[in-house]
Amino acid sequence: MKFNIALLAGDGIGPEVINEAVKVSDAIAKKFNHEITWTPALTGACAIDAVGVPYPDETHEVCMKADAVLFGAIGHPKYDNDPSAPVRPEQGLLLMRKKLGLFANVRPTFTFPSLIDNSPLKRERIEGTDLVFLRELTGGIYFGEKGRRDGGETAFDNCVYTRAEVQRLAKKGFELAMTRSKKLCCVDKANVLETSRLWRETVQAMEKDYPEVTVSYEFVDAVAMRLVQWPNSYDVLITENLFGDILTDEASVISGSMGLMPSASVGEHTSLYEPIHGSYPQATGLNIANPLATILSAAMMFEDAFGLKDEAEAIRAVVNKSLEQGVVTEDLAAKGTKAYKTSEVGDWLVENL
Repeated sequence: MKFNIALLAGDGIGPEVINEAVKVSDAIAKKFNHEITWTPALTGACAIDAVGVPYPDETHEVCMKADAVLFGAIGHPKYDNDPSAPVRPEQGLLLMRKKLGLFANVRPTFTFPSLIDNSPLKRERIEGTDLVFLRELTGGIYFGEKGRRDGGETAFDNCVYTRAEVQRLAKKGFELAMTRSKKLCCVDKANVLETSRLWRETVQAMEKDYPEVTVSYEFVDAVAMRLVQWPNSYDVLITENLFGDILTDEASVISGSMGLMPSASVGEHTSLYEPIHGSYPQATGLNIANPLATILSAAMMFEDAFGLKDEAEAIRAVVNKSLEQGVVTEDLAAKGTKAYKTSEVGDWLVENL
């Protein structure tokens, strides 16, 4: 099979971790007799520096023509430290989601047996955790009207959802639940927010179409608490944009490192695959960043975008082998053991495929 993949490395450590994911993907393609054409494009701070905007039209065209997008990370301190900056890297990410119609962020959270004691949570609380968040990506407070009034002394951000936006995200949640343990949790704040009441009534109306799925409804604050108390009680969770942004980062530490968790953003056009971590500018160019989340995102791409489950499993298996044998970067290296460089981890994975 032949694939055209848009390669958006982005900022900070993005190019470094993307490079290792490309090496592993090319090795998998060779092993299984596929052909990959990589098409690089700019996004984020590097795009602002080059052309003045964080998601150029040229990049959008590359993404629209691709079979999938492999994405690194965006962000730079010069924008983070300047709240008044008129153009920001994160605007590019929001615009990309909107223009590509990426309305559902798929974030799995699972544990690795060899790293379970790296988690800040007790072993007995997290063993067996295997859950997936579906976060709505193109609506809610991030995309609502925002601004200042009273001479800048009052700020506002409006949270708006349509029933159709809720339905299309919930549909993916129900369908995913049907492939797993047939449990779905709708996360909201329906005791306070009108948008959450719309979410709840919409999902309740859809239950009849999926009679095999057991649906629960929980307030976001309760879920935030239970994620650290009893995470393996959840399977598939659906929620709105802001709640999902916060809860998925909380869930990511269950595994012991944000450098291990992959994600996908899917919707109307080309699907995008990316690690959940940020651009980590302090580590830029030091060859110490953990590439495994990006490599596991590539595994999700092979399975979900291309339907190649064996290829995805081969990547996951060699990643697990590297963890078991301690071929890891400094964030995961045990005290007194060697910390491998980013590129060394990628090379080892390729050799062991």
